Amino acid sequence: MKTYINPNRITWDDILKRPLFSVAELRDRVQDILTDIQNNGVDALRKYTEKFDGVLISNLAVSPEEVDEACQLVDSNLKEAITIAAGNIQKFHESQVSQTKRIETTSGVTCWQKAVAIDKVGLYVPGGSAPLFSTVLMLAIPAKIAGCKEIVLCTPPDKDGKINPAILFAAQLVGVTKIFKLGGVQAIGAMAYGIDCVPKVNKIFGPGNQYVMAAKQLVSISDVAIDMPAGPSEVAVMADSTANPAFIAADLLSQAEHGPDSQVVLVTNDHSLIEKVVQELTSQLNELPRQTIAEKALANSQAVVLDRVEDMIDLINGYAPEHLIIAMENYLEVAEKITNAGSVFLGNYTPESAGDYASGTNHTLPTNGWARSFSGVNLDSYIKKITFQEITPEGIQTLGPVIETMAAAELLDAHKNAVTLRLREISNKK
Repeated sequence: MKTYINPNRITWDDILKRPLFSVAELRDRVQDILTDIQNNGVDALRKYTEKFDGVLISNLAVSPEEVDEACQLVDSNLKEAITIAAGNIQKFHESQVSQTKRIETTSGVTCWQKAVAIDKVGLYVPGGSAPLFSTVLMLAIPAKIAGCKEIVLCTPPDKDGKINPAILFAAQLVGVTKIFKLGGVQAIGAMAYGIDCVPKVNKIFGPGNQYVMAAKQLVSISDVAIDMPAGPSEVAVMADSTANPAFIAADLLSQAEHGPDSQVVLVTNDHSLIEKVVQELTSQLNELPRQTIAEKALANSQAVVLDRVEDMIDLINGYAPEHLIIAMENYLEVAEKITNAGSVFLGNYTPESAGDYASGTNHTLPTNGWARSFSGVNLDSYIKKITFQEITPEGIQTLGPVIETMAAAELLDAHKNAVTLRLREISNKK
């Protein structure tokens, strides 16, 4: 980690610059694959699955028998852990259900808004070196609560043409309706276009590598909605002298082990803390199976000392981290001033991994600074909202002249006439 002591404010953006993540140079390559899928359908899906995943798949759909077999292979302790986590995630997302409220804006004019689930959603779950069965819970549970009729899941097969058993267990536990052995760009293309047995969905969710992200952005131009733009995983830790260096190091490493392009940031007003954290990083790194990956990520990471808490807050709000841990004595007071972050973890005993797995909040979050304008996945991500209005004869008499005046001022005479005819009819009946 590079360390900066009270750097000038104008340098903050450069100091915290993320590892280069641009889909521009991938765009042509990914677009070629998507076009091939559009033109050649299931043959193209099988071709790219063989090329990128090393296995030729005859039947892309996962059968009920395969799900049953996989569920038998999952350790009972893991099943219990997944079930407990699912329950917490469900509780949290059920709390987001909103009630329809009818509002009379003017006498005789009633308006209301109704939440309607997106019919078909597609979930992408990576299955590489770290098969993310937890992502199944995070994406499928709110989809189920929202009332999505079809929940389609794509995840890459292994060299034997099988899906990680924990992924299949989680999928059947939370009500996924269809599962396919598809990864990478081909999975995104299949769900965006509707290829063979893979249904065309209305919105695609889920993380992935740079190729998956490029594919999601490309299909979102004209074919399907997506959850959010995203890049490599990241965490920022705000800490003072009350923080535990071992905890901080563990939290930083929990993100660093995701991939070499992940970024971790430590911001503190305690000059001595950085040295203690670095010592812990060295010690804990030696125990990690993914040490090499984490070391590469740490090379992209920074520690920043700022004497004023206000400056620490400003820096974090400018950075807009995916995950933010506030390990400070007055963490609740500091948290109130955070405006840009995907998910915030408060106090010494709230690790980021709690949100990744089991506390209840969603771990599908905006990265790469998108927390300035995007929320993480939540119940509303699976919902569209339709407005309704009902106007009585008395209501149109009250509001009609207002509409006529505004329409005439915008030179939209047909708009004005739609009101005028109604008012004339009411007048003639008197």
